[in-house]
Amino acid sequence: MFKKLKTFALAFFVMAGTLNAQETAKMTNKKDGGYYFTVVKDIEATEVQSQGRTGTCWSFSTLSFFESELIRMGKGKHNLSEMFIARKAYEEKAINYVRMHGNFNFGPGGAFYDIPYVAKRYGIVPEEFYKGLEYGETVHNHAEMDAILRAVVEQIVKNPQGKLTTSWKKAIAGILDAYLGTVPAEFTYQGKKYTPMSFAKELGLDMDDYVLITSFTHQPYYQPFVLEVPDNWAFGLNYNVPLEELMEITEHAVTKGYGVAWASDVSEKGFSFRDGLAIVPEDESTIQVKGRDNSQFNDAGASKTSSAFDAPVKEKTITSEMRQVAYDNYQTQDDHGMHFTGLVKDQVGTKYFIVKNSWGKANDCDGYFYASEAYFKYKTTNIMVHKDGIPKELRKKLGIK
Repeated sequence: MFKKLKTFALAFFVMAGTLNAQETAKMTNKKDGGYYFTVVKDIEATEVQSQGRTGTCWSFSTLSFFESELIRMGKGKHNLSEMFIARKAYEEKAINYVRMHGNFNFGPGGAFYDIPYVAKRYGIVPEEFYKGLEYGETVHNHAEMDAILRAVVEQIVKNPQGKLTTSWKKAIAGILDAYLGTVPAEFTYQGKKYTPMSFAKELGLDMDDYVLITSFTHQPYYQPFVLEVPDNWAFGLNYNVPLEELMEITEHAVTKGYGVAWASDVSEKGFSFRDGLAIVPEDESTIQVKGRDNSQFNDAGASKTSSAFDAPVKEKTITSEMRQVAYDNYQTQDDHGMHFTGLVKDQVGTKYFIVKNSWGKANDCDGYFYASEAYFKYKTTNIMVHKDGIPKELRKKLGIK
């Protein structure tokens, strides 16, 4: 990652000689920024992608996470198809919506659990064989497709003939074929022929090794539960842990070289992708928001000005009670999925996770930004991590073998 960013390490490294690069590599949050970061851990990742005008961040972030996992496992670099996963998830969401007589969430959103759910049933496809751009665009934009799919499932649920026909699933598949493309039955990749299922097997990702973890007080700790967010349509189970242990697990995983998929609310004033930061200033009154930027289905990309983005400021002390109140009041929602690829500290010792986003490279950090420990504690809805990235004593508490 850091070869893409402006660093200030080289001259100092040459002079210091005996210090290692990890201790001396420093970067800022933006051009002329006053946050100076020192690398604690950097995990190799694939190229930053853009989800365009779609609600598929969950697919982009989770596949980015799995692409880093493949690198960690010595499997090399692969660019996996986000739209293959999104397409199969849409088919499954339509089935659930109809089975629930329309009393169910149906839309472009999803959750980290969707990738194991789809991969186990349908496999995985490399990006080059399923780009999902069959509708005359070069950048993903699902506005028309989403509206059509929604209208169709709503009509199916109305059951105008008094009983559902045998064709409605074919109708959904036909719409998806028209916009995203027909799913390849076979493809030849790196000199070998695969089906989506055989390719998933060849990658060697055991989906049962990946766990979801969250922290809320309305459910018992150290027990799995279905996280109550609208996009958890497949009812993925999340292990519930105290807030400090959520932080411990995430920091431990990253420092040991395990990436982490991160779901969070990004509607806070202190979230500024343009400024390369997600922070929770103690005094938020200094942050002024100008205009709106709904290109990612929220205003997280809006222009914000504040001295808090120019140099480190004191942040709020986050408690489990604060998290719970924000969740219960809809102030924390499952807005966005992202990917942690490392850990840094600023000049006053505050920790930040390095975050790979899916909004292209439209900021000074080439598509990355830095999320403070306080922001993580306050706004995380859940994470996905390999079970081996969890400290052994906490794995034992959770009953994960």
